[in-house]
Amino acid sequence: MIGIEFDAYGLTARNWRMLECQLDGFCSYEDASDIVSKLRVVKSSAELAYVRRAAELADDALDAATGLLAPGAWEGDILAAMHSAIFRGGGDYPGNEFIIGAGKDALLCRYFSGRKYLADNDQLTLEWAGAYRHYHAAMMRTAIVGHVSDEHRHMHNVAVEALCACEEALVPGQPLGVVFDAHARVADANGLRDHRLNACGYSLGTTYTPTWMDWPMLFTGNPVLAQPDMVIFLHMIFVNSDSGNAMTLGHTVRVTDTGCERLSRAPLDMIVV
Repeated sequence: MIGIEFDAYGLTARNWRMLECQLDGFCSYEDASDIVSKLRVVKSSAELAYVRRAAELADDALDAATGLLAPGAWEGDILAAMHSAIFRGGGDYPGNEFIIGAGKDALLCRYFSGRKYLADNDQLTLEWAGAYRHYHAAMMRTAIVGHVSDEHRHMHNVAVEALCACEEALVPGQPLGVVFDAHARVADANGLRDHRLNACGYSLGTTYTPTWMDWPMLFTGNPVLAQPDMVIFLHMIFVNSDSGNAMTLGHTVRVTDTGCERLSRAPLDMIVV
C-alpha cells in the first residue's frame, strides 16, 4: 500500500494520469494528503522560535508601512519598505505576494498588478507576512488616510470585538469551527452579516510559493480540534461593495495550554493618518 498526496500543487491531473499508469498492477494506493499536514500543524519549540522571529519581522514591516502613509504616497514605496524591513531582519521571501490595495481596491483583499498614489481621503488594505526560515506570521490592516467615516469606525470596532471573541474561542480541545462561529456571531449581531467572509483564518507554518496558507482553515463546522502550539492567523475582513468601504484586522497567534497568545506587538487601534 502506497500513500499519495493527491492534494498537492505538483500533482496535476496530467502527472497523476502518468503515475497511475505506472502503479497499475504494481500496488494499491490511497489518499494520504493529510498525513504530513497533521504532523506539521503542531510546532516544536525550535519551530516556534522561528515563528516568533517571523512575527517580529511582520511588526517591523507594519512600522515601515505606517511611516510612509500620507496623501500622495506611492504604493510601490510602501511595498518596498515592508519587504526591506523583513529582508534587513534576516527574513525570507513569503509564500505569496503581499496584498495592497487603495480606494475601491481595498475591498479586493487579493494581489493584483499595478500601483497608485494615495488620495487625500483614502483607505488602504494591507495583508502581509513576516517570513523567517520560511515560517510565516501574517498580519492584516486597513489604514485610513484623511477622513474617517462612521462606517469605517463601526467596522473597526466590530473587527476588534470579533478578533477578541475568536481569541477567546481558540482553546485546546475546541473544534476550530467554533472560532469562526465566534467571528460570525459578532459580525452578524452588529449588522455585518452581508459584509463578512465565510472563513476567518487558517494555520501557518513553513510553506512555499504559491501560498503561505496552511492546513486547516477556520470555517463553520470544521471539526479539527485546537491543540497547544498550533499557529493560527486570525483575520477579520469586512467589505461593503455598496458604500465602497472596507476594514480588516488580523494577526497571528499561538495556541497555549489554556487559550492563545498574540505574537504581534502591534495594537489593535485603527490606523489613521
